[in-house]
Amino acid sequence: MSQPTKLLEPYKLGPITLPNRLVMAPLTRNRAVAGLVPSPLAVEYYGQRASAGLLVTEASQISQQGQGYQDTPGIYSREQVAGWRKVTDRVHERGGRIFIQLWHVGRISHVSLQENNQLPVAPSAIRAKGKTFVGGAFVDISEPRALELSEIPGIVEGFRRAAANALEAGFDGVEIHGANGYLLDQFAKDGTNKRTDAYGGSIENRARLMLEVAKVVTAILNSTHHNMEDFTVTIPAALLAQQQRTQTIFTYVMVAIAAISLLVGGIGIMNIVLATVLERTREIGVRRATGARRNDIVRQFLTESVLISVGGGLLGIGFGFFLAWLIARTAEWKTIVTTASVVIAFGVSVAVGVIFGIYPAMKASRINPIDALRYE
Repeated sequence: MSQPTKLLEPYKLGPITLPNRLVMAPLTRNRAVAGLVPSPLAVEYYGQRASAGLLVTEASQISQQGQGYQDTPGIYSREQVAGWRKVTDRVHERGGRIFIQLWHVGRISHVSLQENNQLPVAPSAIRAKGKTFVGGAFVDISEPRALELSEIPGIVEGFRRAAANALEAGFDGVEIHGANGYLLDQFAKDGTNKRTDAYGGSIENRARLMLEVAKVVTAILNSTHHNMEDFTVTIPAALLAQQQRTQTIFTYVMVAIAAISLLVGGIGIMNIVLATVLERTREIGVRRATGARRNDIVRQFLTESVLISVGGGLLGIGFGFFLAWLIARTAEWKTIVTTASVVIAFGVSVAVGVIFGIYPAMKASRINPIDALRYE
């Protein structure tokens, strides 16, 4: 007997009841017509799929600045809102539910898609490696410019206005595109966000824009009969928690790398010192036999051991810095942990060298003059 399934049963999603639990994910179509308005083909396309529990449209830019590919629809002009209204009407006529995905691509764009051929915007002026689709061909992504701090409220307002337009166009809800290397994700990742202001640095700062966007979009949805708070705010919060766990894992990894680096440095020193222990013990024994004072012998050997240890410690620094940087170059606390790796590697390397240097010195300094003749 087959097991019962809930796939085709209704599901309560916030204020919306879905007829089943099948959800169509956003799929970029590149079919918008003049003015980046959804085409009649889009009306038919989404209408054909209205039997799914929920449709999420292709990503739709919140402004011209947010466009990254040829012929993707927008949700910022009156004509675009009217075009999407035809889509939502068709889906609702056939008993479906439909959300729109709100999009700002950030640096993943081309100057030809921007107003007056301006540079695309990003959290930092770091060019993406890859291509976009423009003029019927794939072309290299353009060099971006960093958003000014004064421009960021405009980005937030763009999402707020797009959410309001989405409701006017008849959508049942919205999805904020916060992944896949686009603008909100660019702010969240420290590889693309090198800012030193309130939107860069710590995880909380890098998540700030995403959370501000979620807040204003939620406010728009809650201002109507919708009650979308549960699934518009918890998504960024979950992302923030996931990144925090990732940073913690990186930290533990880097501590392990620091331990490895100090062992490497320590072993190097130990080999250097042990290679000379017998020869130095013989020499010290002879000096002791010829009347040299014990304290002078220990002081000389300790000085030599420290010099050797410092040399090994420098090797430990090299290993510690390289290994910590290699593993932690994308981690939040890379500077702190890399520095700690260097300090620990140097300190332990010196300590190991001194310990292995003092032992033969102390042993040799206790040799009786007569016994020292054996070393001759």
